[in-house]
Amino acid sequence: MSSPPTLVVDDLHVTYRVLVGGKRAPKGRRLFLKRALPLRGTRRIQAVRGVSFVGYEGEAIGVVGRNGSGKSTLLRAIAGLVVPAKGAVYADGQPALLGVNAALINDLSGERNVTLGGLALGLSPKEVRERYQDIVEFADIGDFINLPMRTYSSGMAARLRFAIATATTRRVLLVDEALATGDAEFRDRSEEKIRQLRDEAGTVLLVSHNLAEIERSCNRAMWLDQGQIRMAGDVGEVLDAYRQATRARRKGRLGQGRK
Repeated sequence: MSSPPTLVVDDLHVTYRVLVGGKRAPKGRRLFLKRALPLRGTRRIQAVRGVSFVGYEGEAIGVVGRNGSGKSTLLRAIAGLVVPAKGAVYADGQPALLGVNAALINDLSGERNVTLGGLALGLSPKEVRERYQDIVEFADIGDFINLPMRTYSSGMAARLRFAIATATTRRVLLVDEALATGDAEFRDRSEEKIRQLRDEAGTVLLVSHNLAEIERSCNRAMWLDQGQIRMAGDVGEVLDAYRQATRARRKGRLGQGRK
């Protein structure tokens, strides 16, 4: 690549420890803390295992994989929301995970959340005022902007998060299924916004189960399987291989069901 790197992920490992339960409390009994029944222990789950890649300026990288393959955990680790067990992430600026970095509060109005979310993204009060109208128009929630966010539907809240999080160009932007929310018109505008961010010299990582969306929005793809990169490279080649594996897995399940 002739473009400079904006993101380097080096041998990243993320491990969770989950509680393995013991006996359940008898029905109708309240167990106080000091009388709580002991747990059998903990189990280590390796959500991300040795992932390494480089993101270059102007790239949009689509990330695909089955549920539980480590896609969302990878994005959270890159954003600094999860501490890796091993490895490191090097980024040009603070990576922004769409919908998380915009600090939205349900008891406050959408208008107030636009201000707080913009400030959380590093905008100055003047920049927030200058971009406020564009954010509101992009979210397309009408007069609800003056009402508390607890009155919003999940789709309205997601649109406002997207509008706030994309109000400023980030060197590394992480998008986790954000474009799956809303009607076709909003998805089209969201995809156009992602392309705009990519063209403005940021690096975008897009996690989605919608493969057509990745084909339209990305110029590179990465397939995660059980926390590891199974394939990476050209969008068409990676998605073709992923589709073939998905079809083969479905046929295998159907064959087992007929026995």
